[in-house]
Amino acid sequence: MRDEGEGMNKNVVNKSICNSFNPFHPSSLIPHPFSHPPATAGGTDSKLRALVFALLCIVLSLSFSCKPKQAATQQRYELKGKVVSVDKSHHEITIAHDEIKGYMPAMVMPYKLRDEQMLDILQPNDQISATLVVSNESSWLEDVVSSRASADNSYNELSQGMLEARPGDVLPDFKLVNQDGKPVHLHQYQGKILLLTFIYTRCPLPDYCTRMTTNFHAVDQELQRDAELYNRTHLLSISFDPDYDTPQVLRSYGSSHTEQYRNETFKHWEFLTGKTDEIKSIAQFFGLTYFPDEGQIVHSLRTALIGTDGKVVKIYRGNEWKPEDIVNDVRTLSQGQQPS
Repeated sequence: MRDEGEGMNKNVVNKSICNSFNPFHPSSLIPHPFSHPPATAGGTDSKLRALVFALLCIVLSLSFSCKPKQAATQQRYELKGKVVSVDKSHHEITIAHDEIKGYMPAMVMPYKLRDEQMLDILQPNDQISATLVVSNESSWLEDVVSSRASADNSYNELSQGMLEARPGDVLPDFKLVNQDGKPVHLHQYQGKILLLTFIYTRCPLPDYCTRMTTNFHAVDQELQRDAELYNRTHLLSISFDPDYDTPQVLRSYGSSHTEQYRNETFKHWEFLTGKTDEIKSIAQFFGLTYFPDEGQIVHSLRTALIGTDGKVVKIYRGNEWKPEDIVNDVRTLSQGQQPS
C-alpha cells in the first residue's frame, strides 16, 4: 500500500505540472503553430524552454503512471529438515523435512537445488534450512544452509537393490482397473505403441506428478496431429496411491487435465489403479520407488515406451524429458527403428 500511495502521489504531481504546459490546452504557454510569434526578443527562447519542459512532463508522466501490478507467480516457504540422499545426476536432494506451514505436512520429498554447487557439499543426515520456491510449473530450493551430523542411511538402504526393466524385457501382464472401473490387463495393448507413466493425484509439487500429466497431455495433443500414428499408440497413467485414487477420482483428475470434462472418452489415454500388491509389482518392474509418509507419498519418477510386441523399448527417468522427445521416439519406433 505504501508503494501504491507513493506512486499515485507522484502521478498526481506530474499530471498537475504537465497540465499547466499541455500543448493541446488553450492556456498553454506554447503558442499555436499558426499563431504569430510574440513581438519580444526572447520569444524564441521562451517557446523552446516551454516545449522542452512539456516533453519532460510527458516523459515523467509515463514513467510514474500507475500500472496494475502483475500477480505473483511464485510462492516461497521456509523449509527445515534433514538430508536423506543426494542425487547429483538429477541435481536434487531428498529431505525429511518438518511441516511446511501453509503448504504441506512433514514428509520425505526430493527437491531440486538452484545452487548446484551445494550438491558437492551436502551429505546424508546433514541438517538443512532453505527457502522452497514454488511456481506454476516447477519448484526448487534456494538460500540453503546446512550443518553436519552423524550418518543415517535408512533411506539409502530402502533404495538399494532396486532393479529396473531394461530394453527388450517383456512387460508382464499386470491386471489393473481404469477410470471407468473396468478391468484391464497390459497385454491387451499389444499391437500398439504404449506409453505409460506413474502419478498420484494428491502430489503437491508441480514438477513431479503434475508435470508428468501435463507432458502426457502435450504428447496426446501432438499425436492427434497424425491420425495414423494416433491410432497406433495408447497412453496410460498409473496411480501408485490406490487407497485414495479410486476410478472416480482418476476420471475427474484425467478429464480436468484433458479439459474435456464430461465429454472425455479416455479411448486414447487411460488412468489406471488397482490392488496394492499389483501396483507394487508394476512399480518394482520399472524401478519406481515410493512409500507413504505423513499423508503424502515419497516417490521417484518413471515413464516407459513399450513396443507393439509388448517389450520395453526405453525408460525415461526423472522429470527432465520433454513431450517432443517422446513424440520423436514414438515416430522413430513406428518406422521400425530403435530410438536412441
